[in-house]
Amino acid sequence: MEERKGKGEVMCGTLDLTALPLDCVTLIISLTSPRDACRLSLVSTAINSAAESDAVWESFLPSQYQELIPSSLSFSSKKQLYLSLCENPLLIEAGRKSFWLERVSGKKCYMLSPRDLSIIWSDNTPDYWRWVSIPEARFDEVAELLRVCWFEIRGRISISMLSPMTHYKAYLVFQANKVYGFDYHPVNLSVGVVGTEGSKRSAYLQPRKERRRRLYWQIREEQPTPGDDVQFPKARVDRWLEVEMGEFFNEGCVDDGELEMSAVEIEGGNWKGGLILQGIEIRAITPN
Repeated sequence: MEERKGKGEVMCGTLDLTALPLDCVTLIISLTSPRDACRLSLVSTAINSAAESDAVWESFLPSQYQELIPSSLSFSSKKQLYLSLCENPLLIEAGRKSFWLERVSGKKCYMLSPRDLSIIWSDNTPDYWRWVSIPEARFDEVAELLRVCWFEIRGRISISMLSPMTHYKAYLVFQANKVYGFDYHPVNLSVGVVGTEGSKRSAYLQPRKERRRRLYWQIREEQPTPGDDVQFPKARVDRWLEVEMGEFFNEGCVDDGELEMSAVEIEGGNWKGGLILQGIEIRAITPN
């Protein structure tokens, strides 16, 4: 706070939260962030009581959160519920999406399952894609790529489901299971509001260590050296791989549009296979 002493003079002061009524302290903390609440809880016993209260932590939960929580789950406090939503993603929309909160900010994050995506040649063509269940997957079914020459995956999510005033990045999440055919032409990746250009990326879905000399259209060629703007898959803590598809800032002023993510490689014409697709993750990014 600032106290004005005279013309051109300003004396800086401090606000003693412990001197305020508990309800006021609770309201002030609820207007900060989960990270700030945790830091303030260490200030004093009185501040800790407010910072740990259900009133504070309920303010960090998304609206209508009760509809997302299965009746079989119970929590001793709203803070425990918040932390559970950060650490244990929930399946929503009949298991077609996964939902969780970004721990530091409380922003909403999602993963679209393969069943929630448009995957060319995945329907009624078991020679190209097949649906499998694996223990380490988040969803009951994931898509295994057997062999295609036309690789195209698209996903959409309503912008109204995302947190406003939030920077998001989307990631293609998969496993490489004797992957082949993705080492010559990079996959074109994009993220943007439907009907707009959006942001673009490119990536080789074959891990860097597996790139090698190969025959292409019956002619032996040296594989081109990727530029700095071309990605390779990165390992995640859950042991899956990911590549960044693009980014999007939700200004919160559009509620009826859709965000579209795509991964396409149709130029090479060569056969590709060996991926297990878990889905597309839309992750809130918190500034450092």
